[in-house]
Amino acid sequence: MPKLKDDQVPKKCRDRNQCFSWHQGKRIYHGKWGTPEADTAYKRFKIAVLENPGLPFRVNGGVGGVLIAELADAFLDYFEKAQRDKSHVTHFRIVIGYLVEVYGELAVNEFSPKKLKVCRAQMVRAGKLCRRMVNDYTSMIIRIFSWGVEEELAKTDVKALREVKPLSKGAPGTFDHPPREDVPVWVIAATLPFLAPVVAAMVMVQWLTGMRPSEVFNMQVGDIDRSRNNGLWYYSPRHKTEEHIGENRFR
Repeated sequence: MPKLKDDQVPKKCRDRNQCFSWHQGKRIYHGKWGTPEADTAYKRFKIAVLENPGLPFRVNGGVGGVLIAELADAFLDYFEKAQRDKSHVTHFRIVIGYLVEVYGELAVNEFSPKKLKVCRAQMVRAGKLCRRMVNDYTSMIIRIFSWGVEEELAKTDVKALREVKPLSKGAPGTFDHPPREDVPVWVIAATLPFLAPVVAAMVMVQWLTGMRPSEVFNMQVGDIDRSRNNGLWYYSPRHKTEEHIGENRFR
């Protein structure tokens, strides 16, 4: 959501002796009308709205006193803009569905490791996710609260949430998928003659380098360095974990 101009911030209103502002269809109370405390609270509210008008505010909690459903909505709005890979957004939507189903109306600051375990148990009971995915989704819930702390929407003890141990293999109610096996060479060789030349070349490149399908699909002629004296072609894709593992080259 784009930032607002100063004259677009909700104005102070008066209801009897209370000072409040309308924001996102809710009343945000600042305190007793005409008091220095109310003026200061309104200034904080105004600064927060100017900085990020999409952040939620709880009706009776003031700035930062949000519900888990509101935190999840704000995080998803942020993540959709920041994440280029839309599949990650889809995963967070699923995670948020489980989180909000159980604790959507709970105040953010009341979330705890035991409540995280309850959310995880809900995923296990649904029977749709393998153990590894349940562990990944549990970590994603922690990430949502970590972002909330960063944005001063929550005071949740994120370190305590991280103390929740992942489900181990054989945990009651969980299941694991069998390990994936490589496609036999004879299957690739038998398939290549039936593919269009470009698709066949893509399959060969992926087979020889171990690249992901999306990485092969995104290759362009201009991205390939053919200027080396050794006669080899170099291609340097952007890896999603590049900042953790350093430069990754395929040749």
